[in-house]
Order: sequence, then structure tokens, then C-alpha cells
Amino acid sequence: VQLQASGGGLVQAGGSLRLSCVASGRTFRIDAMGWFRQAPEKERALIAAISWTAATTYYADSVKGRFTISRDNAKNTIYLQMNSLKPEDTAVYYCAANSVPNRLFDSRFYATWGQGTLVTVSS
Repeated sequence: VQLQASGGGLVQAGGSLRLSCVASGRTFRIDAMGWFRQAPEKERALIAAISWTAATTYYADSVKGRFTISRDNAKNTIYLQMNSLKPEDTAVYYCAANSVPNRLFDSRFYATWGQGTLVTVSS
């Protein structure tokens, strides 16, 4: 499986961005996909995830109510709609795939990664 993320950029606080991640290759192996982010001097953290077939979702408390993860299986693509962005959302965002069943919430099982896309939120 290969992942290609896009959609980052510079936005003012309160604004919105939508990230996309296209999966290719053996996508039948994917059980869930997620978005991680890593801010400067912080660890990479799982912020949202979605199961590939059952539409189960997970959100970290820091983004709940502002971000929405969705999927389009026909396009092998997941999205992260980010609204009401804050300066503390500034980070490199990564998409990742998890092939282990029922481990959507566990960041340890995301083994396939796309390249990061930078999101910068100005105050």
C-alpha cells in the first residue's frame, strides 16, 4: 500500500482546510486509516481515524467537534475536514494505514505512512 497526502497550507485562525490521502496498491489489506500530526518538539499523535469498511471513527479530544474524517472507498481516499483552526493545530499532518483488525484506536498498528503535509495556522 502506498499513501499520498495533500491539502496542507497556510490559513488564518478560524479558517478551514481539507486534507486528502489517496491509497494505492493492495488496498484490500487496509482495515483502518488515520491522520496523525506532529508539531515542533512534540511526538506524532493520532488525531482521527476511520475504519475502511464499517465507518467507525475516532477523534482525539483536541480536535473533536472541529475536525471530520471521512472516506470515499470508490476513490480509495480519506479526507480530513478541519474547521475552526487554531494556531496550536500547526503541525505536519500524516496519513497512515492500519491492516490489523479492530485496532483503529491504537497508533502502534499504523504501519504504512504517507508523506507529511504542513498545516500552518496563523493567529
